[in-house]
Amino acid sequence: MAALADAGVEVVGENRLQDLEAKQARHRDAFRWHFIGHLQSRKVREVSERCELVHSLSSESAARRLEIPALVEVNLAGEETKSGVSEAELPGFLETARGHGVDVRGLMTMPPFTDDAERSRPHFRRLRELAAAYGLRELSMGTSQDYHVAVEEGATLVRVGSSLFAGAGR
Repeated sequence: MAALADAGVEVVGENRLQDLEAKQARHRDAFRWHFIGHLQSRKVREVSERCELVHSLSSESAARRLEIPALVEVNLAGEETKSGVSEAELPGFLETARGHGVDVRGLMTMPPFTDDAERSRPHFRRLRELAAAYGLRELSMGTSQDYHVAVEEGATLVRVGSSLFAGAGR
């Protein structure tokens, strides 16, 4: 983490609240923090106190408690093992989240894992289309294996931790 700060990285994300707490204890003022993991309702208050943006809003119970801006997670692949609202549920969920006062700034998706980044492109393209249809400007999509395709499709935020921390012992 210190190397990231030295390199000028300003924003970092974390998947788990307990890891976020530990990293902030050592590096709190070095970065602006985003929460990128599944957001459980019972942890919303702590995440709201520690982060400036949530990338993974997908439940009404979390929306009721959230006090910071968010991206809505959309499960475009329909994978049961992943969180997120379906494309069909998105309009109603956006209305509900905004009705609870959430500043929804964009969308996030995680396509199925693949070794061929081009297979992620249709998911990224669809997320961009949905964001445009709802007037949302932020797109959190792409990870270490497919970020270059995500950027080509309009990503404004990418998650490249695997590349940065490979072999670093986190």
